[in-house]
Amino acid sequence: MRDYREALERLAERARQEGCCAEAQIPMASLTTFRIGGPCGILFTASNPETAALLLRCCAEEEVPLLILGNGSNLLVSDKGIPGAVLRLSSGEIRFEKDRVICPAGVPLKALCRAVRDRGLAGLEFAYGIPGTVGGAVFMNAGAYGGEMKDVLLRAAACDSAGNRREYRAEEMELRYRHSRFMKEQLLVLEAELQLMPDDPSAITARMEEFLRRRREKQPLEYPSAGSFFKRPAGHYAGTLIESCGLKGYAVGGAQVSEKHAGFVINRGGATCAEVKQLAQDVMRRVWESTGVLLEPEVRFVGEKPPVI
Repeated sequence: MRDYREALERLAERARQEGCCAEAQIPMASLTTFRIGGPCGILFTASNPETAALLLRCCAEEEVPLLILGNGSNLLVSDKGIPGAVLRLSSGEIRFEKDRVICPAGVPLKALCRAVRDRGLAGLEFAYGIPGTVGGAVFMNAGAYGGEMKDVLLRAAACDSAGNRREYRAEEMELRYRHSRFMKEQLLVLEAELQLMPDDPSAITARMEEFLRRRREKQPLEYPSAGSFFKRPAGHYAGTLIESCGLKGYAVGGAQVSEKHAGFVINRGGATCAEVKQLAQDVMRRVWESTGVLLEPEVRFVGEKPPVI
């Protein structure tokens, strides 16, 4: 494995010259909702899109692998960690133009939902409680309860590994179930513009709280996880298939198929990436053998290859 230490030192110095926070050997377990993962070589926190684009370009020039991080809510990181760099965006200011909202990618999705509610703008209620940033939600076309980001996205700004910025209209984003152009091309989402609808804030609040109540009732929010672990197979629900195979509660070390919702893999305490990967592989094999349906992880594996059967 290549030693990136000298390159990372140069990158850290350049980042600090730009007023960007650069921290070495930060455990990825502290940056992901699964609470799993070894240390990264260096963590950059960029306060603006220009600095983020510069760091993308510098990492490419130094040939240092770079992971773009939102809230770490859909990641499973290797126990060995990440030898290269991790880049995340700080929050930034939300702007309003009547019923349109321009939001920096680093803003937590929950904060955006509350901000638009307070402005009497509806359409984003489905996202309340999704534990990610706006950039991450655009990147994977996050959705829940019949809604998706593609339903409200008008435009997004992103940049490539060379630091080139480009604007994308909704029809250019290739948005479909848990997929986007940004994911396919590994682009850094910088900003999103949403089209929402005027409504009474109290009605919006009621819908948000109902969705949150349903989440708390059905999902194991009391444990670290990465949300729904598997994508929804055509014509099926992953959790239903897993439960039908008698796998609810199945565990490998500290990793467990949730007893509350079989579509979730939880960290009961001290789970490792290796244990989660083995559990996922066991589940995939059992479901395939019993039902003929091949489950595909929705969670992104970082530093590890996804499980196969």
